[in-house]
Amino acid sequence: MQVLQRFHLTCDEDQDLFSSVPEAPVRPELAAMLQWYVPMAPAISTEKARSEWIVAPLLAELFLMTDGQVSLFSGTEFSPDAASGLAGAVDFLISRSRERYFTQVPGVAVMEAKNEDTRRGLGQCAAIMVAAQRFNERGEQQSGVVFGGVTTGSNWRFLQLDGAHVAVDRREYHFNQLGLILGILQHMVSTGGPGRDPAA
Repeated sequence: MQVLQRFHLTCDEDQDLFSSVPEAPVRPELAAMLQWYVPMAPAISTEKARSEWIVAPLLAELFLMTDGQVSLFSGTEFSPDAASGLAGAVDFLISRSRERYFTQVPGVAVMEAKNEDTRRGLGQCAAIMVAAQRFNERGEQQSGVVFGGVTTGSNWRFLQLDGAHVAVDRREYHFNQLGLILGILQHMVSTGGPGRDPAA
């Protein structure tokens, strides 16, 4: 990944980052809704369709799971360090803050992979995680751990940025592991970062 050289990061691709994270319960309402939504995304076969019909409903579920203690931003302009090239619109940001009108403490950056390939999205996601880290530092927040996710809607890969070290989870998660994907997302917003702990 070119992002490693550009931002002087080290990388570990051999960690099982979420082996101890339990599955989250999947509400019957969510399962029923996705039964209708999921087939629509591959039929339309665009990133926008996967974003709207699969990714957004899962992130909305995360909002419910945390009792509204996180904020979700979609297509938000996020430019904390334009001089370093960290500028542009982000597919999704999850903030460990209840503030809904302004981005605060973006602890998790989730974005769709290009051309249905999660591997190709890892570098772009890592760059967004660096941007989130600098955003936190600029706001005099302890940057803590920043998490990221790359998804085609069907497949999910997760990353973790701690200081100048990025770890890519060696496992790829599939949509039939929905409870585990939700459990990992919930773990991300309640672990290791600044802001209020949604589990508190």
